Amino acid sequence: MTNSNENQKYQLTEKDFKQVNRKSLFLFQSGWNYERMQNTGYLYLILPQLRKIYGDNTPELKQAMKTHVQFFNTSNFFNTIITGIDLALEEKEGAKSLDAVAGIKAGLLGPFAAIGDSLFAALVPTIFGAIAANMAINGNPTGVFIWVLANIFIMIFRWKQLKFAYKEGVNLVTTMQNQMSALTDAATMLGVFMVGALVATMINVHIGWQPMIGKVPLDIQNTLDMLMPKILPAGIVGVIYWMLGKKNMTSTRVIFIVLIVSVALSALGVIAK
Repeated sequence: MTNSNENQKYQLTEKDFKQVNRKSLFLFQSGWNYERMQNTGYLYLILPQLRKIYGDNTPELKQAMKTHVQFFNTSNFFNTIITGIDLALEEKEGAKSLDAVAGIKAGLLGPFAAIGDSLFAALVPTIFGAIAANMAINGNPTGVFIWVLANIFIMIFRWKQLKFAYKEGVNLVTTMQNQMSALTDAATMLGVFMVGALVATMINVHIGWQPMIGKVPLDIQNTLDMLMPKILPAGIVGVIYWMLGKKNMTSTRVIFIVLIVSVALSALGVIAK
């Protein structure tokens, strides 16, 4: 397979869906890393299909691979919904769809991470695990089967959603062609809002140092909050973003810099949790 013919576009088969699903169930997290998290796992998931769509060693394939090794991190229980939409778009539109694909991935990964992990990583195991454990304590072996069946149901759900999302993605391309730009912009905007929400809720740092003005302590954190709530977390993220744009600066180095500076400032009493 050495050439991608625009007039003879490859159409995904049942074999392709099975291959992607098997990888998703057992190998999706195998390439997890601190810099871009699930990016290599995502590319590994669909690389054979990308080669069929674009052809081997083509500029389009290289462009698609660069697109898919950008940051990606979402729930294992919903990731193939994004994958299905992605494959449908790339199958129909080729490299022209990559901007839309990147926007949709960025927009959906946050909401799907929250929903998927809340439902299938927390709620379902808690409910069925409690029932199964209670039965096991009372010597009832039915609890084992309840737990196993719950996990089988989750795996079936994950298996089925890929093709469903793919079909909806095809419809998206064929019936909503004029709305694709708006959808891409909306998904990108949603991703920006999610990042902002994570900054405000996950970075819990405030100024602990209170210099004395005469005999009155100056509450610097309260003053900053009156100017703009969560201004310190926003500033920290801004500095980190600036650092990542510097030459020879990697996310690993930034992590160590943040750790060292945080420990030092905390020991001096400048910042507190």
